[in-house]
Parts: sequence; structure tokens; C-alpha cells
Amino acid sequence: MLIQNKIPILEYDTEPKAVIMPGVKGEPRLPECCAFLFLLDEVDAFASQHSCDIIGKFETITKTYSIYKTVYKDMELCFCQAPLGAPAAVEFLDYLIGCGVKKIIAAGCCGDLRGWEENIFLIPTHALRDEGTSYHYLPPARWVTLSERGIEAIEKVLKREDVPCRFCKTWTTDGFYRETPAMVHYRREEGCDAVEMECSAMAACAQFRGVQFAQLLFTADTLANTERHDERGWGKGAFPVALRLSLEALCEF
Repeated sequence: MLIQNKIPILEYDTEPKAVIMPGVKGEPRLPECCAFLFLLDEVDAFASQHSCDIIGKFETITKTYSIYKTVYKDMELCFCQAPLGAPAAVEFLDYLIGCGVKKIIAAGCCGDLRGWEENIFLIPTHALRDEGTSYHYLPPARWVTLSERGIEAIEKVLKREDVPCRFCKTWTTDGFYRETPAMVHYRREEGCDAVEMECSAMAACAQFRGVQFAQLLFTADTLANTERHDERGWGKGAFPVALRLSLEALCEF
């Protein structure tokens, strides 16, 4: 059913079938568990180091993404580099789901809003939907929740590995250059600890498709001082750890 509204982004169609559907043109069937990794070249480097097979490709107008398969602790998994931004990330994620993926752990950096140190691991429980993509998958709402099973899997692994972490609420935005001082203060006041550009949209897509999604974040730059943005090291020191923890969490999912 098409629900109309004066504001286009608030219009929603409950019909799951679209003109173009993911995973219906003879694409490969993928393992049920997938690590969706916002970790730059760390992903391809890991695949090369461990001689992982390419089992699929996701082609876009700007880049072709390889989908790798690995056997990790006797469990067959797939993993891939994820693209920046909610629309691109969800297009790829929806494709993966259409090809058979049912459990997803995403991993990537986030902007710190609290003054926490760099490379602190966070487990988001809720994501604020300040982006447009999620509104094509779920009716309008302020927040979306992530999979409890996925959250528990990540928490279990981090505790076992003695990696300090915090639960958090994250602010997902489309406007990297519109994180104004007033908006940062406002988001902090309503409970957001971090800011990134994909989480709420990916969680909405997963809910709509009936699959499980959770995310592991780690602090990179900081906006805690709204008078001066501090890039720090963009969280790059956490990349290899985040990749390994993501694979470990999938084995517990």
C-alpha cells in the first residue's frame, strides 16, 4: 500500500516487490553470514593474505566490489568492502541479502561526540534515522533498533577477547558537512554518542528483508569540541582488529 505525504521522504510503500529486485538475475548464492566492512584496503589485504576466493562481484558505475569467501573456525563466511554513505551501502547490502545472506555484521569507524579516545569500540543498540534511505524500507520513525542476537554476539566476542567496549546510540546522517555545532549539541542531548553515515539505513533494510543486522563501531575523529574538528588518525589503528572481531562475531551469531 502506498502511503502518501506532503513531504516526499515521508511517503512509504509497504509492497516488498519492486520493479528492480536484488539477487534475481542468476547471481551467485552466498553464505548466510557476511561481514560488511567499512575498512578501506584492509579488506582486500586480508583476502590476499589468506588466499580467499572471490565468489561474486557487485558492479556500480564507479567501482566494482569483490565478494570474498573464507572458512573461519570451520564456518563458511563471506565478506566484502562496504561503500561510504547510506544509499550506496544499502544498495550493496540489499543485493547481498537477495543472494542469500541472512546474518550481517558491519564494522567501521564513527565520529565521537563525547570526547572519548580514538579507537574505542562501540556496539550500537539504536540508530537515529537522519538519512533518507531508511525511509524507503520502514515507515517514518525517529529511531531504528539493531538485532539483539547480533549485539549479543559482538558483546560476547569483545568480552572474550578482553576488548573494552561501550553500548551506544548512533546518529546516522547524510550530511557530513552539515554537522553544525547546534546539531551536534542537539544529538548529544537526545542520547547519541557517535555519528556515522550508514547504520540506521542498513538496520532498516535488514528489518524490511527479515534478516539479522548488527554493527561494530570504533571511534575515529571527534566532534566533541564543536569549535574545532579533530581528525585524529581516522581510526585506522583499529582496522585489522575490527575485521578479525567481525569474523569472530559472525561465528557466534
